[in-house]
Amino acid sequence: MNRIKQKLQENKKLLSIYFTAGYPSLNDTSAIIQNLEANGVDMIEIGLPFSDPLADGPTIQASSTQALKNGMTTEILFNQLKNIRKTVEIPLIIMGYFNPMLQYGVEAFCKKCHELGIDGLIIPDLPVDVYKEDYQETFEKYGLINVFLITPQTSNERIHFIDSISNGFIYMVSSSSVTGSQSGFGDNQKHYFERISNMNLKNPQIVGFGINNNASFNQATKYAKGAIIGSAFIKFLTNHSVSEIDKFIKSIR
Repeated sequence: MNRIKQKLQENKKLLSIYFTAGYPSLNDTSAIIQNLEANGVDMIEIGLPFSDPLADGPTIQASSTQALKNGMTTEILFNQLKNIRKTVEIPLIIMGYFNPMLQYGVEAFCKKCHELGIDGLIIPDLPVDVYKEDYQETFEKYGLINVFLITPQTSNERIHFIDSISNGFIYMVSSSSVTGSQSGFGDNQKHYFERISNMNLKNPQIVGFGINNNASFNQATKYAKGAIIGSAFIKFLTNHSVSEIDKFIKSIR
């Protein structure tokens, strides 16, 4: 069974952490992944840096820019991950934009992910309709779960469609803004969490955007299976060493 599906079956609220591959330094990727697992993180999203990350706020954009300056490429990331399954067991997801995957070749990219032990992909700019028509068969051939995003503006009809072709979890974006642009949740977000929870979707939801401490993690996971933290972790890495990751995780739960 795919590791994501196994993890979703655990009777706990899941903490997923996003970081940008190649940041702060080009060769930090494996050490960050190993430290996160050692400190109890449930899933990891490895960001493949891109020059035009439309869904990302200034913190992740800056980390992507620096990672590219450091020399990070798709090929280098794959090379860094070639032995990762010798030391890490939790689900690993690559989050990136579709252009680098197209340039690499979609099937070749999926095949390489399968060989390395990657469990899923998050591609914010790949429309669900295009995925279903052109790429679903390829993803499934290589055992990859494709995770789709929904926002407060996504219609119920669209959410049900996304739910129908999903096979892992749904990434529930807490607001329609970019990453890292808010702190905590107001009434609008809480009503949105409740609305999605009451839809009784077959796929569990994990909330992202706006989670940066224990309080916001608990708010997000009241109605969802877990929460994703990205910008707050990137800020931590900017100011602390990789060896201090335990301090950040302890501040969340």
